[in-house]
Amino acid sequence: MTSGRFTAKTVAITGAAHGIGAATARRFLDEGARVAVIDREADGFAESFAGQPVDRLLTMAGDCTDAAVLADFHGRTIAAFGPIDILFNNVGQSGRERAAQFHESQEEVWRFVLEVSLFTAMRMSHLVVPAMRQRGGRIVNMSSDAALVGDAGLADYAAAKMGIIGFTRSLARELAPHRVTVNAVAPGAIRTRAHDRLTPAVIERIKATTPAGFIAEPEDVAGCVAFLASEDARYLTGQTLLIDGGRWMI
Repeated sequence: MTSGRFTAKTVAITGAAHGIGAATARRFLDEGARVAVIDREADGFAESFAGQPVDRLLTMAGDCTDAAVLADFHGRTIAAFGPIDILFNNVGQSGRERAAQFHESQEEVWRFVLEVSLFTAMRMSHLVVPAMRQRGGRIVNMSSDAALVGDAGLADYAAAKMGIIGFTRSLARELAPHRVTVNAVAPGAIRTRAHDRLTPAVIERIKATTPAGFIAEPEDVAGCVAFLASEDARYLTGQTLLIDGGRWMI
C-alpha cells in the first residue's frame, strides 16, 4: 500500500507493539504518515517495525494507564513530528486470566479494565483535542463487539467498551463544528496474541458463530482505521464500525 494519502500527516497510536496497533501503524507508514507509537512491551517494537522508515517512526516504552506517561508521549510526538492529525486510541484489554462471572469478579479488576480500555482513550483525546479544534483532525477509538454482544464473563470489559461508544458519540458532536471526526471500531475475533491462549475447540466455536466463518487478521482492522482517518470518511462521525464477520449487525 503506497498511495501516500497520509503524507505529511502525524499519527499517534497507543498500544502498538503488537497486533492491531502495530498493523495499523505499519499501514499508516506504508501510506506516507509520520507515526508515533507507545506500548509498555517495548521489546515488540523491533520485530513489528523491522524495515520500516526510522525517520517517520517514533517508538516509546510506557504504561498507557499513567497520565504522566501519556502526556510525555504527546509531547515527544509533537517535538518529533509536529501536531497530531490522527489519533488511534487502540490500547485496551479484558481482565484476561482474572476475568470471571460477575458474581465472582473483583472490583480491582473492574478498575483496571476501565482504566486501560476507557480512561486511556479519554486522557489521550484530552491531550490532542485543543490543537485539533484549531486545525481539524481524526480520532478513532477502539471498542469491541463485546460491548454489543455482552459476552458472559466480560461484564467489566463490555461496560468499558460500551463507554467508548458513548464517549465517541459525545465527543463527535462537540468536535464536528471544528472539522474533527471521532469514530470507533469494534472488532470481533481477530488473530492476535490473545488467541494463542485459546484452545482449538474454542477457536472452532468462534468460527462457527461468525457468519463469515473465519477469524480476521489485524490488517483487516488496520484498513478500516485508515479509512476512518482518511478524507473518504470526512462526512462520517460518531459512528461505530463493527469488524466481526457479521457476528453482530446494526
